[in-house]
Parts: sequence; structure tokens; C-alpha cells
Amino acid sequence: MKKDSRLSGVLHVLLHMAEQDGPATSATLAKAMDTNPVVVRRVMSGLREQGYVRAEKGHGGGWTLAPGWQEITLRQVYDALGEPSLLAIGNRAETPGCLVEKAVNAALGSAFRDAEALLLKRLGDVRLGTLSADFRARMKSRAGHYDMETAHGS
Repeated sequence: MKKDSRLSGVLHVLLHMAEQDGPATSATLAKAMDTNPVVVRRVMSGLREQGYVRAEKGHGGGWTLAPGWQEITLRQVYDALGEPSLLAIGNRAETPGCLVEKAVNAALGSAFRDAEALLLKRLGDVRLGTLSADFRARMKSRAGHYDMETAHGS
């Protein structure tokens, strides 16, 4: 089963945007995500609907973070993405006829619900401002200067 990396990817882009002096184009953000600008626009539209980002049209336009972005939680971003699947594992059959498999599903289902609830709570506890501060501390420890084109070094 393929992992859904949309949350990770959009958080990556939002942190890049936090470091920009002005709007960032979909093309520029697509390079940071290693994807197509159309994918960036699609993902960002859900964030725009929630008021987390803004789109500025025309020459010099692009995407910017909305005021107060530092207080947006990872859970809010996750919700704006349409609540993608959190776990890459699941039951072999959702409606089994076998009593053994029903017992297995009951045990796993309970564990999956508990794990998802814990993860969602944790996502609600972390704010974009916290991630941004962590990034800036990492840049400072490297005595580096931020540049989106070179920010992907080790």
C-alpha cells in the first residue's frame, strides 16, 4: 500500500512559504515538493478555502500564508486536505464471513481507532509556528542563509 504523503508535502511547502518575503508561485513550490504546479494548486485550494493561505493573481502574484498562520495546527492542515488516511495498514477483509477473521478485525479495529485518535490529538497539539521555529534553529546551527533553491541540503 502506497503511503499518502500529502500532509508532509504541504507542511514542507507551508514552511518554505513562511520564509518567503513575498508570494511564492505554484511553479516554485512545485520544485520544493518535487511535483507538478497543478498538484500544488489543487492542494493549496483546500487550504485557501479554510483561510490558511491566499492566492494573489497577476504579475508578482502567487501563494502567501494568511495572517496568524503560526497558530494553525497540523490537525487543521490535515482536515483541510480532506482527512487522508492516517494508517497504511488495515484489515484483510472489511466484512469477513470467517469467525476467526471477525475476531482479528475486532482487535485490530480497536487498535487502529486508538492509534488514529492519538495521532489526531498530537497533530492538534503542534502549530506551524513551532515547526517554523524548529527550522530556523536548524538553519542557525548550520550558520546557513535560507534560500528555497538550496534549502534541501542535508
